[in-house]
Amino acid sequence: MTDIQAQSIPMALKRRDVLGAARTGSGKTLAFLIPMLEALYRAKWGPQDNLGALIMSPTRELAIQIFDVLKSIGRFHPYSAGLVIGGKNVSEEAVRLSRMNILVATPGRLLQHMDETAGFETSNLQILILDEADRILDLGFSKALNAIISHLPKSRQTLLFSATQTDSVKDLARLSLRDPVTITVREEQALNIYTPKNLAQHYLVCPLDKKLDILFSFIRTHLQVKALVFFSACKQVRYIYETFCKLRPGTSLLSLHGNQKQTKRWDEYQRFVSVKHAYLFATDVAARGLDFPAVDWVIQVDCPEDAETYIHRVGRTARYKNKGQGLLFLLPSEEEGMLKALKKKDITPEKIIPRESKTMSIKDKLQIFAFESHELKYLGQKAFINYVKSIYLHKNKEIFKVSELPLKEFAVSLGLPGAPKVKFIKASTSSSKPKPAASTKHVKFDHHSASDGNNSDEDSSLSSDPPEDEDKAVAEPRDDNAEDATPENGNSAAKPTVRTRYDRMFQRKNTDVLSEHYNKLIEHEDDEEDDLLGGGHAPEDFITLKRVDHELPKDLEMDRVILETENMSKRKQRRLDSKKALAKLAPKFAKKMIFDEEGVGHNVHTYEDDENFRKSDVKAAVQKYADVKRKQVQEADAGDKQIAKEKKREKKRKRKDKERAEQDDIQVVLGTERNEDDGYVSPEFDLPSASEDEGPPSKRPKNTEASIPEDSSKRDASWFDADEQLALQLLEGGS
Repeated sequence: MTDIQAQSIPMALKRRDVLGAARTGSGKTLAFLIPMLEALYRAKWGPQDNLGALIMSPTRELAIQIFDVLKSIGRFHPYSAGLVIGGKNVSEEAVRLSRMNILVATPGRLLQHMDETAGFETSNLQILILDEADRILDLGFSKALNAIISHLPKSRQTLLFSATQTDSVKDLARLSLRDPVTITVREEQALNIYTPKNLAQHYLVCPLDKKLDILFSFIRTHLQVKALVFFSACKQVRYIYETFCKLRPGTSLLSLHGNQKQTKRWDEYQRFVSVKHAYLFATDVAARGLDFPAVDWVIQVDCPEDAETYIHRVGRTARYKNKGQGLLFLLPSEEEGMLKALKKKDITPEKIIPRESKTMSIKDKLQIFAFESHELKYLGQKAFINYVKSIYLHKNKEIFKVSELPLKEFAVSLGLPGAPKVKFIKASTSSSKPKPAASTKHVKFDHHSASDGNNSDEDSSLSSDPPEDEDKAVAEPRDDNAEDATPENGNSAAKPTVRTRYDRMFQRKNTDVLSEHYNKLIEHEDDEEDDLLGGGHAPEDFITLKRVDHELPKDLEMDRVILETENMSKRKQRRLDSKKALAKLAPKFAKKMIFDEEGVGHNVHTYEDDENFRKSDVKAAVQKYADVKRKQVQEADAGDKQIAKEKKREKKRKRKDKERAEQDDIQVVLGTERNEDDGYVSPEFDLPSASEDEGPPSKRPKNTEASIPEDSSKRDASWFDADEQLALQLLEGGS
């Protein structure tokens, strides 16, 4: 057994609550599955006892992985185990749920079944297990977790395991733990308790606009490896995956993020597990608990949110006794703060410097792709916007400094001709009067690129000077579709710059982003957050790993609230308003109309008042309705019979025509044989007998002088006389 297994299994068998913390890949899954099976076996648990053990995980992939391990080690037990995750059929799960003894689930779908599925009983639950407990205990999952805990009995046993864990008194009280045992494993040869000892950790410092160049160069020089590449947003993963596939680096590329459908996510996961060499572009949905075999590199292109996220990302390699390497990309503004945060966890990665001679530039090719495809251009803009948004909303401002980002250069590196208009304005908070629209405190990003030739120095994509109050930054959009944009200083007489056709192309609005090709390219483009509690539908909250909903400063709290409402496009807002207006004007009960030959509309079904209905003769109405329907059926039956007779008659006619044609062919062949005369006549020949006279007369040679009467009544003496005369003439001529 590993250290975490040797220390936690005995305590769990004693029915003690356990808080286990050990590095990734140390065997924590078996550390809680073995005591769970043993506890049910000792309790002589049977199918009639309903649910006995419940295992929760934050992501679907981790839940599937735990379920596979459970099937492999529990196949000799008579227990029934089930997997309940989002993306599956709720009704099919509900049918089998009442017969399950062990359940592996994600919190959102589990809570939905607890609220909606009849017969799902948890009053006899013996053991509750939370894998990656620190993630489940995040504030974003608190409501769902509290609701689930309220359904469970207090006499249960609780096991919590994770690579990084908090022992906050508030969190433990919320889970109602009873005198828990904290187990923290520290290996003697390891530098720290969080990262594997066989992991070689490196980092490099590069500008924001050089990240993709270095990443593509790394892939081209490391083709025979299996690597995980982490980004901060789903739209970044989509854009980089699509563009890198067009660049054809020479190895397999895969993508995994929360906006994919469940079947697509599972296919990509299985492909990466089975292949030997590939690169998987992923978000933090793949950062926790997943056991990918033989991963050589973990590359973090975007800086992780905190040290805990870094630990979970690099934990996908160097699992158990295997070796692995990790590479972290840091911006010059992120280096000091991130290294300081990692040092608190006793993590000291080694700095490396990439070779300039080995670095390939791909920004020109990306710009060509954006020029040729509106869809890729739109994806690049969304990737840009979401990256800036994620940096702005990160809690640790010592690491993430949005004002120091070279956004214009970053947009060029993505293939865009210019960065979406982002402007920082200081919002006034001293006045109690309503704020004007220009100074309203919000963050909004433009989806359209600004032309380089149309921007003055003051009107550039991002001011290089930091604002006086960074937390009060405002990003305003700019309309780049006007032919002659007026500078912000109000000087309408400013001389417009020359705009080429390339500038015009990049300034066009993406009106075709919802085309058929775009829908094939991008599976999901709905940016709205899903319901956390999963009320009435399968919640997607645990498909997409959201950022920890930490407490923002007061100045940023309003920014975040307004950001969620302002992120909706004007087109979507108008469509939503029109739907609401139509819903108010719509009738209470929908009516279906039919139109007669004159074009007058009538309701399909008419209803009488209750009093008039009771006064009328119901039996007579029923009999009348039955008579009408019976007559209709009889008419339809008669028509069907007539059609069947015509078909039968036509079939008989065709059969007779076919037989007649075959008979004619036979007669023609026989006649041809009789007409073949080589001039020789046998002296001995038979005359036709009386029995042979019944059939039609045979054809005679053309050179005969005798004629054959057509009337059968005359075919007696004249027929024989003609033959005799012919025979005599032939004999005389031969003699």
